[in-house]
Amino acid sequence: MFNILLVEPEIPQNTGNIVRTCAATGCRLHLVRPLGFEVTDKYLKRAGLDYWHFVDITYYDSIEEVFARNPDAAFYFFSTKAAKNYAQIQYRPGDFLVFGKETRGLPEDLLAAHYDHCVRLPMRGDIRSLNLANSVAVAVFEAWRQNGFAGGESCGHLTGRGD
Repeated sequence: MFNILLVEPEIPQNTGNIVRTCAATGCRLHLVRPLGFEVTDKYLKRAGLDYWHFVDITYYDSIEEVFARNPDAAFYFFSTKAAKNYAQIQYRPGDFLVFGKETRGLPEDLLAAHYDHCVRLPMRGDIRSLNLANSVAVAVFEAWRQNGFAGGESCGHLTGRGD
């Protein structure tokens, strides 16, 4: 479906929650080192619960390596410094949704080099930012909605009702 790229994530619980979002939506996860935690970290595993085996995860040593290994992909960089609203983009399967580290976001030189593909989640002006895992979930579900929730369950049911 979509590719979620985390550049140098720092907080294991956020990445664990993003693993769960990827599992639920069929997204691939891409992680750029250095990571602020060990992949075996108990908090990372606890937050992702038992969803790890549902997610295809790729590791990179730099953002340049990501670009080199995915030369034809479209990349959208999520940042509070962007001018464009994330919902104005027409996302396509295979696109990369790129997020920075929790404490500093994406580097400004990266944003400047790709400013036409930088997007932001609207929020009040007196709020610094949303939690990384929440931002990823909002972005993924908008992109997935635009694509008809392809591969998702169309409806749920109550247990014991038979409908």
